[in-house]
Parts: sequence; C-alpha cells; structure tokens
Amino acid sequence: MRLSRTLLATLAAACLAAAGLVASTGTAQAAPSWAPADSALIHPGTMMYTDGAQCTANFVYTDGAGNVYVGYAAHCAGKGSSTDTNGCSTDSVPLGTKVDFTNDGNLASEGTIVGHGTLAYSSWITEHSLGTTDANTCAYNDLALVKVDAADVSKVNPSVPFWGGPVGIDTDGTKAGDRVWTYGNSSLRAGLSPLSPHTGISLGDDAADGGWSHPLYTVSPGIPGDSGSGFMTAGGKAAGVLSTLGLAPLPASNNIGDLAKELAFAQAHSGISGLKLENGTEPFNPIL
Repeated sequence: MRLSRTLLATLAAACLAAAGLVASTGTAQAAPSWAPADSALIHPGTMMYTDGAQCTANFVYTDGAGNVYVGYAAHCAGKGSSTDTNGCSTDSVPLGTKVDFTNDGNLASEGTIVGHGTLAYSSWITEHSLGTTDANTCAYNDLALVKVDAADVSKVNPSVPFWGGPVGIDTDGTKAGDRVWTYGNSSLRAGLSPLSPHTGISLGDDAADGGWSHPLYTVSPGIPGDSGSGFMTAGGKAAGVLSTLGLAPLPASNNIGDLAKELAFAQAHSGISGLKLENGTEPFNPIL
C-alpha cells in the first residue's frame, strides 16, 4: 500500500494498498530519446509521492502523441485508509494532482525531488465514472498513470534497475512455481536499496477472481511503499502491479494485479490514444 506518515502507527497491520496488449491505436510515433539507464533519474522503481503518500513506479508507458507516463497503483492516489483496496467504493484524489519523483525518500521527507508529473489516469476514478459493478474488476484493477512533465521527460529510462527489461507483456497469467522478479523502493529503506531487487514464486492463478490477480511469495515480502511496483516473469515479460500484502489465508504473501487486463482496461477507457508499455533499453538479466 501507499506509505504515508499517518500509517506508521499501524504499520504492522498495513495492507499494501497496492496489458493487454502492447499494440496501440492511432499513428505510430518515434520512441522518445531515453536517458542512459545507468544515469536516468526517473525509471521503474522510482519513488512516487502523491499528497504525502509514497509508492513505487512499475513501468514506463507512452501514447500516440509521444507523451511519457510512469505507472503505479491506483490506490497510491486513493483517499481511503490503508486497508481500502476496492476501487469502486474508495475515492481518489482528482486527475491533474501533482506527483513528485524521487529516489531517496525517507520517513522524514521526500528526499531529493528529481522530477514532477500529474495524475493522468486512475482505474479507480474510471471505475467510478463507468459505474463498474464487477466484483473482481473493483477489487483487483489497481493501475494509475502519471504523465511526466515535458521538462523531465529527458530524465526517463524504461529499464527496471538491476534486472533490466521489461520485454513485452505476459498475457497468459502465471502458473504455480513460476519465478517472478521485481524491484520495490519503499521510503522505509531510506533510499538504501540492497533489498529492493528481489525474486519470488507464483502461487498460480486464482480462477475465482477471473485472472485479475496473482498471489505470490517473494524472498523478502513487499513492505508499505513498495506497492505499485512491477513484477516480471521469465524472459522479462511485465506481468503485474503490486497491490496488496496478504494477511489471510496466505500470510506475508503479495498480490499483484494482472497488467495485461489492467492495461487493456486503460486502453479502452482512459481516453489516452495509443497507450502502450515501453520495453526497457537494457536486456533482462535474471540473476538467481
């Protein structure tokens, strides 16, 4: 879940209030001129602050007009409590809300601000406007996009730190035993990230939720502030967005929303023409 200073008293019980298709619509645009991966200041894994609440960026996206977006979880812009994860029943800050990018935030401050953006899409806001009633969509569709300010686009690289990738989108879910890779960046780590890159094992798809989510265990479970971060499957395919920390029936498990479904929903309902995931400039390197 998003991490804010008001969560500290209940941290032990916090719930991490944690695409379809790469194909886009509209006229194809040239890829942005990305910053070098080793010096980019905005990238998957960057900390994102919205009204004092902190989450982690998952992947980088673009649209048909060449605008650049960084994704995180919709609940990161939610106005509910740390345990509110249903987008159809929880309010959000409005589109256009300012979001700060940083890489060294801590419990005392956001750290060094490296760029800015505005909330451009939220699955939660969209579900409200559509009157969505499907229980699985409401519970697990947890993706938001922040449009990077034009002055800061030159600071962006779409590669996931440490692992590289992503390389396309995983569209067929995960099976029990599949390995996953992620990079969380909670301000609880105060910008010190030895534990940010970690791996885990999928527990398999849950047919009961219509394929909207994938429970899994990681070597070091996600912590508040990691939510919104992206998960990749074998080959570097982008598979999901960290949404919740399981308390029962699978204690300390993580739950990720299915990115293929979340991005397809955004492509259909966001009004952002040509929305697509951007692959990393660095090859996926699954160090085991």
